[in-house]
Amino acid sequence: MSALMVNDAINFNDLKELINVTDGNLASHIRSLEENGYIKIKKGFIGRKTNTTYAATKAGEKAFKEHIAALEKMIRSIE
Repeated sequence: MSALMVNDAINFNDLKELINVTDGNLASHIRSLEENGYIKIKKGFIGRKTNTTYAATKAGEKAFKEHIAALEKMIRSIE
């Protein structure tokens, strides 16, 4: 999600390379994020090659910010 928070959209191959995971691992995470309404998927073509891009939804942005806030709160309570 952090990659989607700083990019308007990112394609499958770039995302896979950025977070250094396998196709299957990324696909399962993408599926979960989509099922929860956190990302939107756009499928298209560049020439004859398929191109799938992902972007965070408003719900995904909200959930990510809440997650970061909870982590920060937890860290502050340890200090």
